[in-house]
Amino acid sequence: MIEMKVMGIALDTRTGSPIVVLHDKENRKALPIWIGSAEASSIIRKIENLTVSRPMTHDLIINIIEKVGYNLDRVEINDVEKDTYYATMFLQDAEGNFIEIDSRPSDAIAVAIRVDAPIFVTANVISNGSVSTDTAKDEEEAQEFKKFVQSIKPSDFEKLMKDNDHHESDQ
Repeated sequence: MIEMKVMGIALDTRTGSPIVVLHDKENRKALPIWIGSAEASSIIRKIENLTVSRPMTHDLIINIIEKVGYNLDRVEINDVEKDTYYATMFLQDAEGNFIEIDSRPSDAIAVAIRVDAPIFVTANVISNGSVSTDTAKDEEEAQEFKKFVQSIKPSDFEKLMKDNDHHESDQ
């Protein structure tokens, strides 16, 4: 799991649909998730610390969670299938017991940012949906790997096989 933070809300220039953009702590990867207008509005209100006179839907969810004796421990965005993302909210009671609530990522994110709960994303989701935000670092790592591969000689493999007393495995 990789912890991510909300970078902000963007608009898809082709469709006008809102996108919540998450980023990792090192600002190396960004994960765009297309969301609905209501969820985008809710996330923006929290990011900009805008208050409303009555609780909106995600504030209501937090109120319900707390009134029944739980708190939001964390959110996990744990799967993506055909451009549909899946999330789970983990609620914890005073005794340390957890319950898991299936959620759309947009709702889970909107709730999580209200209570500063961490947002985690699985490696599978990152590999399938993220984009690089640090091309210079990516290029540097690619060049280092290229140099490493170019420096490998066949004798290195022979030595490795002898050192490990290599036997073929049927696995």
